[in-house]
Amino acid sequence: MPVPAQGRTSPTWTVEPLQGWHLPLLDDPSFLPLQPLLQRSLLLALPEQLLTALTSRRPLSAQVLVALQRQGLTRQQALGLIVCRRLNRSGTCWQVQHLRLALAATEGATLAGDLLRQAIGRVKGAASWIATASSLDTSRLATLREQGFQPQRTDRLWRWQLPAAGAAPVPPADLQLRPLNRRTAPLLWHLEQATCPAHLRQLQDRRIEDLLDQSRGQGWMLVDGVRNEAVAGVRLLDEHPGGGQAVELSIHPGWGHLLGPAAESLLHRIGRGGGGLWLRCEVGDGDRELWLQALGAEAHGEEVLMARSVWRRQEGQPAKRAARRIEAVLEQLQPRRRPMPTPTGPLGSLPSEPLVLR
Repeated sequence: MPVPAQGRTSPTWTVEPLQGWHLPLLDDPSFLPLQPLLQRSLLLALPEQLLTALTSRRPLSAQVLVALQRQGLTRQQALGLIVCRRLNRSGTCWQVQHLRLALAATEGATLAGDLLRQAIGRVKGAASWIATASSLDTSRLATLREQGFQPQRTDRLWRWQLPAAGAAPVPPADLQLRPLNRRTAPLLWHLEQATCPAHLRQLQDRRIEDLLDQSRGQGWMLVDGVRNEAVAGVRLLDEHPGGGQAVELSIHPGWGHLLGPAAESLLHRIGRGGGGLWLRCEVGDGDRELWLQALGAEAHGEEVLMARSVWRRQEGQPAKRAARRIEAVLEQLQPRRRPMPTPTGPLGSLPSEPLVLR
């Protein structure tokens, strides 16, 4: 899918990377919850650029763009912002983490689309983008579709609070409980590859080191010791804006019977920090929804995962070099004539004079 033109301005606003003098302007109620994230991104922006240029490593900060509108000769007003982050070390997959508009923004759909276009256009090397939106947020879903995003799956969000009393279920005796670390990360990575749809797996382009970066080493798994294969696992995804932690629970397709006390034992392990756990369950997965209800988890709406691919037009080669390559290809396709045979008999057998037909 082609990348839209990278316009930097519109008739009424200008889009700029986050700078220090922008922070006092971001006083709208829509932006206040993001202040800690914005300050962190601003402080780590330069180290992020230097480290990324030197080596492939996990991202330190997000990319933030701010839409500004001039009021009078000196004053400017912040109309919106977009926060994006790369999801892997290679930088081929990026996520739209936040897209917020000020309450005073009048051209909401146009402004949101412009922020998305410019965020995608400013990132070099990205092959895919991922974004989420509430299934009830029709304007956000429409904006994402206009920018080429297509729905991949719809999940229902569940919040589960670790019981204050009661012992955690005991894992099955025939499975080994192992923590997530560099030695066991390949097992959990293979498990998530087996449970993730192929098209989404290709878009995410995630490696073992990316799984460790995202989870910050917090996770547990149940391993079949005979095959040395992880059959169930849970790991940290991120801090949830509603409080608590968002986690990913994966169960191998051939081990569906573990959706019970075994899976609950993993949640107990990772939920000891308190604050509650947020889990995603694909709409239509009735078995998992019934299990979450039995645990006492509360449903909190539906979320649509959307994604788009990016391709960039390659610059054409100079005419002469392109012509030479075409000639070389055509030369190989041309039929070759068989060489004339060379006489092998004695020279005396050849006529000394040319033959003349009478």
